[in-house]
Amino acid sequence: MKSTITKRKNDNMKRFILAVGLLSASMAAKAKVVLPQFFTDSMVVQQLSVLTIPGTAKSGATVSVTTSWNNKTYKTTADSEGKFTVKVNTPKAGGPYQITVDDGEPTVLRDILSGEVWMCSGQSNMEMPVMGWGHVLNCEQEKANANYPKIRLLQIKRITSYKPENNTEVNMGGWRRCAPETVDNFSALAYFYARELHKKLNVPVGVIDCSWGGTPAESWTTLEGNKAVGGFEKYIDIYEKNHFDGNAIAASYKAALDNVQNNIDQAVRNANQNIFTPISNKTMPIPSQWENNVLPGFDGSVMIQKTFSLSDDFLGKDLELHLGAIDDNDITYFNGVQVGKTEGYQIIRNYKVPASLVKKENVVLVVVSDYAREGGITGDNSQVYVKQGNKTVSLAGNWNYSVIEDFAGLPINTTGPFVPTVLYNAMLYPCHVMPVKGTIWYQGCANVGRADQYSVLFKRMIADWRKLWGEKMPFYFVQLAGYLKPEQLQPQSEWAALRQAQADALQLPYTGMATAIDIGNPNDIHPKNKQEVARRLALLSLKNTYGKKDIIDKAPTAKKCTFSEGTAAIVFSGKLTIKNGNTPQGFIVENADGSFSRGTATLQNGNTIVVKTDKAGTPRSVRYDWADCPDGNVYGANDLPVCPFRTDKI
Repeated sequence: MKSTITKRKNDNMKRFILAVGLLSASMAAKAKVVLPQFFTDSMVVQQLSVLTIPGTAKSGATVSVTTSWNNKTYKTTADSEGKFTVKVNTPKAGGPYQITVDDGEPTVLRDILSGEVWMCSGQSNMEMPVMGWGHVLNCEQEKANANYPKIRLLQIKRITSYKPENNTEVNMGGWRRCAPETVDNFSALAYFYARELHKKLNVPVGVIDCSWGGTPAESWTTLEGNKAVGGFEKYIDIYEKNHFDGNAIAASYKAALDNVQNNIDQAVRNANQNIFTPISNKTMPIPSQWENNVLPGFDGSVMIQKTFSLSDDFLGKDLELHLGAIDDNDITYFNGVQVGKTEGYQIIRNYKVPASLVKKENVVLVVVSDYAREGGITGDNSQVYVKQGNKTVSLAGNWNYSVIEDFAGLPINTTGPFVPTVLYNAMLYPCHVMPVKGTIWYQGCANVGRADQYSVLFKRMIADWRKLWGEKMPFYFVQLAGYLKPEQLQPQSEWAALRQAQADALQLPYTGMATAIDIGNPNDIHPKNKQEVARRLALLSLKNTYGKKDIIDKAPTAKKCTFSEGTAAIVFSGKLTIKNGNTPQGFIVENADGSFSRGTATLQNGNTIVVKTDKAGTPRSVRYDWADCPDGNVYGANDLPVCPFRTDKI
């Protein structure tokens, strides 16, 4: 009897093990499909388009895709690597719908809408959220009122890659309905733009926030595009030498930085071992910008040393060391001991020196590292001193200096998001399987100072994007707002030059430019009135993409300019209005002798502005709103400002 029971137990165990094995085999055979992260519940598909659904499944598995809007099933077979692609036709605007992807175990995407999908990209003025660091105009009210279930939001995670990727990462778990809790960290401009379209078109709208603050246009351009533009050869050479391997590229740069840091550390150790020995017989005036005297055009690390005496009444007490502003970074030593370290240009340096370090004879050693433009201890004489109570000793005057490292010999930094191609590869390219109606773009600040290059680069970038979504994809962009100190006369403005480079892209078909020149802030590179920027972009879209012919989408443009003695007459394409008085502002004249002066302007016949100069001869050209932060007041209908221009570019 006992042996029979034992036999039954053994048989039952065998059956159990067999059943588990069969179940495991069955589960393996029905491995669930994996879709890109941007295929989720609540997504919006572009209406009346072809949607590509890529994914992975078990090698050789039959994959079926069923769309509820037409109850049609599409079938394919996963290849040897498990990859598959299915293309489906999308319906006219409507929903909600479902998409079921099945390789034996179904994956169901629910609450899908068909409507209008827009890519929204650029740097921080596109990234700027409704809440958080952005705090757009009326942000609390905007957040509270952001209840639009037919507006859907997708935010691409900020990642980089040196080669095009098939998938990307997303925030918020994927597509989300527009609601107060989802919109607060979402692009304000993208949201406001979607809201404008949704209200005017009465269809679902999906917006994809694909942005990264501070990034230049070359980061969003293909490798081939950057090669064609030129100027990025050093970056591309490093990519190719390291076979586009991110780890190898990062390791190479780190090794170079480590070598530089070792050189700096050794120089400082040597100096602090003999603190009263001058580091060299060379001197520079402190404070000053070293480019203006002893080190023209130099970027790198420099030791700057000052020896000074203190009276007995300073001894035995803590001391304050004041150095004013330093450009860019510093590490500061007092009698051989580090007392301060700051990263960031033009930050005032005030460091505490403990009493134990204070002697009758003292040495301050400052290691200054400058990475671009002006460098050094750059404040004024009154800011460079030591203090104890109400007693001060000035340290202004000649300091000894010694160059440690010339950054011109450093390998360029090819890591991070600010280098060519890496954002196109990682954030944008994977999205090309999703049809979009068009793109809105707000970027340019990061390319200020490179206007000539940007004029070519921006057009090439647009062409690269159209290779993903079609040659006729609408591309609407924002011209940079006014920023920095207002100047009455600034013909060499780098910001104005960049705005012109942006406008050059209007040579391409299916483009449009919304200017933000009048809503800038001299003290803030991020204008808060993103609602108005969105309105202006939406006007372009509604008229030119959606055929709303009765909409005025732009201000009149300068069509012709004639010159006579001391006068220029500019004829515009439509009627103008003048804000804040009757006198047009913002005009400067290039005179016959090549000099520039502020012009006196009047509006005549509603569409002609006559600009006069007090300089002799016939003017060469006229420029309008040509400054970092100009004061132009000429508008067209629909409260749209006339865009900055120069008559020699008409």
